[in-house]
Amino acid sequence: MAATPLAPCRGQQSPPAPIAIAVADFDYADTSGEVRNQAAAHDARLRAFVGALRSALGQDARYQVVALECREPPCTAGRLAAGGELIERARAAGAQLLLYGGIQKMSTLISHGKVQVVDVAADTLLFDRLMSFRGDSDEAWEHALRFLVRDLMSANLPAQ
Repeated sequence: MAATPLAPCRGQQSPPAPIAIAVADFDYADTSGEVRNQAAAHDARLRAFVGALRSALGQDARYQVVALECREPPCTAGRLAAGGELIERARAAGAQLLLYGGIQKMSTLISHGKVQVVDVAADTLLFDRLMSFRGDSDEAWEHALRFLVRDLMSANLPAQ
């Protein structure tokens, strides 16, 4: 007897294909006026933050993280905003969604983050958050990351 492939039962559907999302590198500005140069520590935290954000989205079955290719990295909104180049880079990567943002250190204790998600084809803003976090430590940045990931996951961004 020949084996026949199993078809889904009536009423059951295959899960939707994951949506391709590009996560741009984030911009960073330190306007705190602190004397001590913390550029290396901030750069490391920013890279870890964006890397962990990509990882968290990649672990969600709804998303497939795709890489942005830029002539001169980092691929940030601040560097590529003119002429819509960031959107074009996302399209070239096959992304349906583009997540980008930045963090600004306002003072010794306060930083602000701005994160947006755009539907690449429709050029429509789907997610727009301004968050504040207290502290300039690995723990403070990790707390901000956990908050952002929870917020993104509950936002129910469109899957198609």
